[in-house]
Amino acid sequence: MKPGHGQALFTAECSHMFHFHCISSSVKHGNYVCPVCRAKWKEIPFNRSLSSIVPRGRSGLNVNQARLPQQDAYMALLRQVPTRQREVPTLHTSEPVEFNDDEPLQLMEAADNCDVSSSKTVEMKTYSEFSAIPQSSSQDDFAVLIHLKAPCANPEQITSRPVNATSVGYPTSRAPVDLVTLLDVSGSMAGTKLALLKRAMGFVIQHLGPSDRLSVIAFSSTAKRLFHLRRMSHSGRQQALQAVNSLGAGGGTNIADALKKAAKVIEDRSYKNPVCSITLLSDGQDTYNISSNVRGTRPDYRSLVPSSILNQAVGIVPVHGFGFGADHDSDALHSIAEVSGGTFSFIEDEGVIQDAFAQCIGGLLSVVVQDMRLTVQCVHTGVQLRSIKSGSYLSKVAGDGRNGSIDVGHLYADEERDFLLSVSFPQSREQTILLKVAFSYRDPVTNECIKIQGDEVMILRPRSRTPELVCMEVDRERNRVRAADSIEAARAAAERGVLSEAVAILEECRRVLSESFSSRNGDRLCMALDAELREMQERMASRQRYEASGRAYVLSGLSSHSWQRATTRGDSTDSSSLVYSYQTPSMVQMLQRSQNQCPSPQIPRPQIIVPTRSFIQKPQPR
Repeated sequence: MKPGHGQALFTAECSHMFHFHCISSSVKHGNYVCPVCRAKWKEIPFNRSLSSIVPRGRSGLNVNQARLPQQDAYMALLRQVPTRQREVPTLHTSEPVEFNDDEPLQLMEAADNCDVSSSKTVEMKTYSEFSAIPQSSSQDDFAVLIHLKAPCANPEQITSRPVNATSVGYPTSRAPVDLVTLLDVSGSMAGTKLALLKRAMGFVIQHLGPSDRLSVIAFSSTAKRLFHLRRMSHSGRQQALQAVNSLGAGGGTNIADALKKAAKVIEDRSYKNPVCSITLLSDGQDTYNISSNVRGTRPDYRSLVPSSILNQAVGIVPVHGFGFGADHDSDALHSIAEVSGGTFSFIEDEGVIQDAFAQCIGGLLSVVVQDMRLTVQCVHTGVQLRSIKSGSYLSKVAGDGRNGSIDVGHLYADEERDFLLSVSFPQSREQTILLKVAFSYRDPVTNECIKIQGDEVMILRPRSRTPELVCMEVDRERNRVRAADSIEAARAAAERGVLSEAVAILEECRRVLSESFSSRNGDRLCMALDAELREMQERMASRQRYEASGRAYVLSGLSSHSWQRATTRGDSTDSSSLVYSYQTPSMVQMLQRSQNQCPSPQIPRPQIIVPTRSFIQKPQPR
């Protein structure tokens, strides 16, 4: 096209150019894809004089005016960012030897907020499989459930708006975050993917506060730190947006180099915020550090992760991995997340990149518990602790079976955790005190160490057996653990190439769940688990389907269940699914803000589902 000639020109995010009045007319009639390359657009041209055009919500209704200030705030901030040429960045420029140039922390105004934070503590409840066992009976595998719920978020955390003010007066009732984000800018990210990634990063930058610090590392064939750990003050956000918006795509994929650089940013920093995390985003496979493996062997993905951010290291720094599309290495990203204590999300539709980010930072910006450790001690002389079902959380049982522990680590506001214990005990004529449970953790805002001694777990010992139903809470958790174990077994079968066996494993699990006590009583969790297993069966219907999306979907599900934390994965499971059942109110609020800010009728969004696990709905401990 020849520029000018009295015509306004519109350049789309996929780089194709159109006359503005032509393309806006096309958009008016519901066309939200590029006529040339068919890329889905998130930035849609429309004539503001035409009231019938977008923005529209996912329900098809016009977005109400209450949503517009968020978008206006973001666009206002973007307008202040100097325009720069969009060139492929040169990632070979010199960097300092030490990354100790991080910006000093903002002084916390925590005096008025400490009382609010420290007045709320983690809640704990215990449930035994049955409340009474006859005197003449002994038990070798008696189930006890420990349920934890983190303190709720402060009002400022849930209702926090996009940051568009100075640092003065910004709420400090939550723990500030040091966030290092690794962005894949390899050649496969060119076009729509990169445009949507930039917009998603704009959302993250917009919602970090002036006490939070961000460093961005772009990687392709090599990794480059775009800027040091910088406070997200007004000027810090402008500079961060400028750096992100200047990115171009090209080259290979070197995940190991990016993780190494991220670890160096964290290790070398001169100051430390209470919370620290890494997010890793990639649509491809590491072409530099993972050699083509011999058939039947698995690559050593753990070698990609620097020792300083492994889960076993002191000062855990979780890596939350996000895989885009069908070509990313879900095994690598899941393994990296797992060994560091992070989660893996599968972004099947690139249009939900921002929503995936939003859910993640909704959690990271609401950490209320750190370094949590739960201890269990047997009381009655004949009681022994047999096992602890704790997923990916490190648990230990003493050699004599008299005590055990679980390292829970950090919790987001309102997060819940369930741990299933198996104990044995002998015949007895007296009521039996099975366990004493206690836990300790650190408040990240006040740095106060809190220790809580829980109630004793006790059962009655009547002379004869009395009719009693199994505890619903114990049965529900047993079903969740059974489903997670079946998913892992099915995945192993699928990786061996026996998809029929994988499908059969999931089918058998569905049968067992359907016959459980909680399922017969209409439990929502059982219905959700069944829907999830059914979805996985469909994605294992053929080798092609499994390679394209099944493996990533299964791995993100395993990640979610093993950490009992929300992940993003696909959008095809029906509304009763568990895909979002671990969501917290802070995550839901941030996700809603993302969806309200960037309406796009053509891109399906995952439904926001109220968690099926609710602390307040549970009956009193037995």
